Amino acid sequence: MQGNLNEIDIPSILQLIEWGQRTGQLLVKSHNFRNSNKISREVSKYHHCLKCQPQQYWFVFFLNGQIIYCQQGDGSLSRIDDYLRHYRVEMQLDDIQLASLDSVNVAEYSYLWELLAQNIINPKVARDIMHSLVYETLFDLLSLHEGSFIFHQSPALTPQLTTWEITPLVTKIAKQLQHWQQLYPYIQSPDQVPMLSDVVQLHTSLPVETVNKLKHWADGKTSLRQLARYLNRDIFTVAKAIYPYVQQGWLQLVYSNTCNFDVDRENSVIDINTRVQIVSIEASTTIGETIESILQPKGYEVLTLTNPLEAFSLIFQLKPDMIFCDMMMPELDGYEICAMMRQSTVFALVPIILLNAQDRFIDRVRAKMVGTTDFLTKPLKDTEILMLVEKYININYC
Repeated sequence: MQGNLNEIDIPSILQLIEWGQRTGQLLVKSHNFRNSNKISREVSKYHHCLKCQPQQYWFVFFLNGQIIYCQQGDGSLSRIDDYLRHYRVEMQLDDIQLASLDSVNVAEYSYLWELLAQNIINPKVARDIMHSLVYETLFDLLSLHEGSFIFHQSPALTPQLTTWEITPLVTKIAKQLQHWQQLYPYIQSPDQVPMLSDVVQLHTSLPVETVNKLKHWADGKTSLRQLARYLNRDIFTVAKAIYPYVQQGWLQLVYSNTCNFDVDRENSVIDINTRVQIVSIEASTTIGETIESILQPKGYEVLTLTNPLEAFSLIFQLKPDMIFCDMMMPELDGYEICAMMRQSTVFALVPIILLNAQDRFIDRVRAKMVGTTDFLTKPLKDTEILMLVEKYININYC
């Protein structure tokens, strides 16, 4: 099951998974707003920061039509650390323990289980944090109307601490989103940062205790989303609490300037002396090892990824200079990976070489239709690999 969110919305997708009692993973990917002409004027007005955000993606994991966990992007552990602050958990994992986590396969989930294994948190705290992260992720997903998705049936995420029914969660969040719209234009995004704007009026109009609380939380550095985590409240409850102060002009909400990073990076000049990174996505390590043995002696950095679904999330972090992709793979085949990458401006010009065991005309036509740069037939030859790399990398770095 896959498609675009302008054809079917997130609640309907979740409902189908629930009705079918499906087990597997849902990958949802936003469009790149910076270069999209599809955003309405109203959305641009209230979410202008989205224009400078890179493409985002989310994973939702299911067991028999119920949610096990949700993760945004590669699973930054800072989300969990924010909740640990609420529970006053001072002890954290050391560098060795962190390095042992499965950073590719649901890093957040592995982190929580390691905290449990080390008795740093108990099962109740772990369940509460999981619920908050699931709720937070679904709040973002139900707000999303532009993007694409793919559901893959696969063994359930393990181990499992608990699961959540989809309908009650979606119903509650949908109602909150309706109320969230009423906060416009004063509050626009969970990523906005509150800061004091009229301290004199605050002291005149509010009790000292309230003013001190506002000074503590509205520090100009902490986003509404982080506040919600620190306080262990959902984002709408936090936004609703500060809404009167923003409306009065005593607090103002600004966007963090961190969103300028990707814009600056994209506009920067590429250093041709930087080592070229090439990713090989294969169902087995054999082909990847062959490509590595050919290219690494020539000075290229080669990374082989054997799980296509995980590879798809990783390449958005790595942003490689070139990609070799096997056509026949479980979960996501080479056609699907190429087609989904070409929807992103980040990979609009990145060379993608499709590998196939057969050299059939229909395969080459289909490869061109999904945006593949070139096509290679196995077994791979040293001269062919080097010729393609030199051809397309030289073009990109001219």
